[in-house]
Amino acid sequence: MDDQNKNLILATVLSLVVIMGWFLIFPPEEQAPSPEIDEVSTAPTEDLGPGTTGDAVPGSAVGQAAPVAQEAPRVEIETPSLTGSLSLRGGRIDDLSLAGYRETLDPDSPLVRLLSPVGSDTPYYALWGWAPVGGEAGPLPGPDTVWSLESGETLTPDSPVTLAWDNGEGLIFRRTVSVDEKFMFDVEQTVENTTDASVTLAPYGFVARHGEPDTQGFFILHEGVVRMTDGTLEEIDYSDMPDLEPDARGAGRVDVAEVASDGWTGFTDKYWMTTLIPEPGTPFRSVVRYSDRSEIYQTDSVSPAVEIAPGATAASATRLFAGAKEWEAIRGYQNDLGIDGFVDSIDWGWFFFLTKPIFMLLHFLNGLIGNMGWAIVALTLILKAIVFPLAYRSYVSMAKMKELQPEMEALKERAGDDRQELQKGMMKLYKDNKVNPASGCLPILLQIPIFFSLYKVIFVTIELRHAPWFGWINDLSAPDPSSILNLFGLLPFNAPDPASLLAIISLGVLPILLGISMWLQQKLNPAPTDPTQKMVFAWMPWVFMFMLGNFASGLVLYWITNNVITFVQQYAIMRSHGAKPDVFGNIRSGFKRKPKPAEAKAANTSRKPKK
Repeated sequence: MDDQNKNLILATVLSLVVIMGWFLIFPPEEQAPSPEIDEVSTAPTEDLGPGTTGDAVPGSAVGQAAPVAQEAPRVEIETPSLTGSLSLRGGRIDDLSLAGYRETLDPDSPLVRLLSPVGSDTPYYALWGWAPVGGEAGPLPGPDTVWSLESGETLTPDSPVTLAWDNGEGLIFRRTVSVDEKFMFDVEQTVENTTDASVTLAPYGFVARHGEPDTQGFFILHEGVVRMTDGTLEEIDYSDMPDLEPDARGAGRVDVAEVASDGWTGFTDKYWMTTLIPEPGTPFRSVVRYSDRSEIYQTDSVSPAVEIAPGATAASATRLFAGAKEWEAIRGYQNDLGIDGFVDSIDWGWFFFLTKPIFMLLHFLNGLIGNMGWAIVALTLILKAIVFPLAYRSYVSMAKMKELQPEMEALKERAGDDRQELQKGMMKLYKDNKVNPASGCLPILLQIPIFFSLYKVIFVTIELRHAPWFGWINDLSAPDPSSILNLFGLLPFNAPDPASLLAIISLGVLPILLGISMWLQQKLNPAPTDPTQKMVFAWMPWVFMFMLGNFASGLVLYWITNNVITFVQQYAIMRSHGAKPDVFGNIRSGFKRKPKPAEAKAANTSRKPKK
């Protein structure tokens, strides 16, 4: 077996192992629309309060049945990016849909709904309040408190709204909510003390989800709590929250982190996120909690207590990000508002040092070209250009090894069965001719983390979601929707459902082009003479074709482009070293009839030298 074929087989086997492992661990995504929910305005039957954070905040209301709530008025929310409403019961933001995103590619499909009120199938909301510290403070606004609308009518980027509530004992609470044109809310809470005694209160906010949400369930993707605590990114999966430490009252599970100056906390899904962000530079207590009884997942932000003197007013400001994890928007909030590490709320994965720059380059190219598919093609060209010096040395080394084949064969004949002598002779031959037999593996080893990183980019970044290329490829984050089973739409029936067994053989155009591109790349060299090698080479392109058939179209497009560029590079380098690849001849030889055993034996006998 010559070394060039060894390298090619090694590359093929490594790639196959990677693809098979990836396919088994991370099966293709199934798109499922969110349930349609009628708008309701009811208070929770059970709420988690801010508690178990020490003396500053009292215990939560877990396990306490709330009174049956009546419908409360709502304040409409209308921005270029969001639509929904704010409930005056609790002053909570609990009805929010994303104006720029739909559940499916159908333009008439429902908008993606992020937040939903209690009483719906998937309650998910943000709520703020004040907790007493030390002495009595009188009634305080809670989850069921009905606020009055003091100013404003509809919450828009140009018109904030102010809610007010008087506890009847000298404390007047106000909450002013504003929103920008993307996904950031500003919430300012104030307390006016008209009594003749000081009161001490701790402002808090929390985001709660009732019941574990439907998740992708992929090892590659984090879904659950994500928070930044003084420069440290922490992630807690939904499945891990029931295993947190029991809280002091035994009513649930809790994890507490003290944040000295900068941080944020919330829940992240694949594409969407809801996050509480205290003012940068201020301390707060981040509390993650899970209710064993009611299956409520919650993350709190509790600010230091403030003493409010008679006649004085105290204020507390926080932000709420509720929307799509658009890289440009999140990076803008990080840079413009000083939100430390906010861009890391996007799950960049283990290869973040590659994933981040690859995405930034892809995003730039998409903005320049205006089409994500062609941006992937341009990205592949740039990546291949970056690694070309290494690839060139590899191809040159393989070309030199090809030239040394006659000497290698002579060495094998002289050494006979003496493996040690053969190895010594081969090393001397390589050294004298300055050939590194391992250099052919380096481009393949480098290709693996690039492949993983690009897969991660295509899988987790919302910029690839529903991104079209051309023709039938209208979502680069999904598999090629065409199918050979209906002749790519020529026959009058649809392609098999992606969840059916027939989907395995329902190859689209891109996977077939992938197989052909790998097959053509092999034809730069004659087929190996060894029968085992020859069989592996014959089957490998078509195995890859089926293995990658259900991968995201963007990834298959990258692989096809990579194969085409590699073919051109190898052809040019081989020609520059005097070799003339006979691609068409190698193709024709692959279709020649194999000789029957008797014919092959007779041919071998006729070639034996006469004694």
